[in-house]
Amino acid sequence: MRAEAVAPIRIAMWSGPRNISTAMMRSFGNRPDCTVVDEPFYGYYLKATGSVHPGREEIIASMDCDWRSVARSITEGPVPTPVQYQKLLTHQMLPEVELGFTDALVNCFLLREPARAIASYAKVRPEFALHELGLPQQLAIYRYVAARAARAPLVVDAVEVLSDPRTALGRICAHAGIPFREDMLRWPPGRRGTDGVWAPHWYAAVEASTGFEPPPVGVVEVPARYRGILDEANGIYAEMRALNP
Repeated sequence: MRAEAVAPIRIAMWSGPRNISTAMMRSFGNRPDCTVVDEPFYGYYLKATGSVHPGREEIIASMDCDWRSVARSITEGPVPTPVQYQKLLTHQMLPEVELGFTDALVNCFLLREPARAIASYAKVRPEFALHELGLPQQLAIYRYVAARAARAPLVVDAVEVLSDPRTALGRICAHAGIPFREDMLRWPPGRRGTDGVWAPHWYAAVEASTGFEPPPVGVVEVPARYRGILDEANGIYAEMRALNP
C-alpha cells in the first residue's frame, strides 16, 4: 500500500522591505530540507500600481503578475522539499487581494525598528510614502490571520534575530513545527538562483554576508523629510511589538 504524500510546511514570513527579510531567506534557504520563494507578488504589485522601482520592466516580465495564480502557487503548487520558506512583503498586498490563501500557511511577522528601515530604504528609493514600508498592511494582515487562526501568529523583531539568532530562529521553527538546524546560522556568500531578478539593486549587503551580523548600535538620524512617516510608523510598530511575547 502506497503511503500518502505529506504536505509541505509552508512558512509565510510577512515583513516590510529592509527588515533583514533577505537574510532570513538565506538562513532558511541553507537548510537542506527547505526551499525558498522570493517575493512572489512583486511583479503583480509593480504592474498593478505603476510604481517605479529599479528593474521594474524586467521584474514584471519575469514573474506571474496575477495575484490569484500567485496565491495558488504558494499554497497549492509543488514543493520539492518538506519545508518551504516564503518571503512575503506586506506592501505588495493591495486592497483587491483576498487573503483567504493565508489559511494554508504558517504565518509569521517580522518587524524592524522604523528608523532603521526608513534609513535603509531611502538609500535605494528616496521618495516614498508610509504604505510603501508595509507597516499598515502588516498590522491589517496580522489582524486578519489572528481572527481566523486557532493560535496567534508569531511576531518576531529583527533585533531579536540579530542579537540571538539561535533563540529567535528556534522560536520560528517551533511555531512551524520543524526542528531548528545549525545550518541556519551561517551560509555561503553570493547570489542564489532563487533570488529575484531585482537582486542587483537590493541585495549587495546580503550577498556579501555569511551570517547574521550583530545588531547596529546607536541612534539612527532620520532626515526631517521623513519625520511624518517615522511618527506614524513608530505608532504601528509599537502596536505590533506589543504582540511579541
